[in-house]
Amino acid sequence: MIDIFTTGGTIDKVYFDALSEFQIGPTTLSQILTDNGVHAAHRVTELLRKDSLDMDDADRQIIYDAVAASDAAHILITHGTDTMVQTGRLLSQISGKTIVMTGAMQPFRVRGSDAEFNVGFALAAVQTLPAGVYVAMNGMIFDPVRAEKDRAGSRFVVRD
Repeated sequence: MIDIFTTGGTIDKVYFDALSEFQIGPTTLSQILTDNGVHAAHRVTELLRKDSLDMDDADRQIIYDAVAASDAAHILITHGTDTMVQTGRLLSQISGKTIVMTGAMQPFRVRGSDAEFNVGFALAAVQTLPAGVYVAMNGMIFDPVRAEKDRAGSRFVVRD
């Protein structure tokens, strides 16, 4: 069983009209998994609907507590990319589980989004990597302790 926890972020943003900004909507994870014929045993739990820039320590504690309490050894978390590594660093205190975090640079509902690829990649990663905490973005696996978001390049990189 794979526990999937959603927290909001760009992957779940919705654009309502030309005068509004993106807002976090209901999770798109179930739709992504169904549309792509995912049959791996999983359960989806929506924890938060927040942009990661709006997350605080209390929000990260909600995520930590859900992961720590899960009976699953494999955990996938969708998360906003701006503070994904901070949450990953906190989660690194949990041992004995494979925890993979992913997100998107463009909302799932936008044509050309990286959301479906990143979710599929993360789903494969959570089933094959050893216990630990990882960021899975754009076809690469990162250690959250050494990763950072390159905003200009719209990708993650390993910091020196």
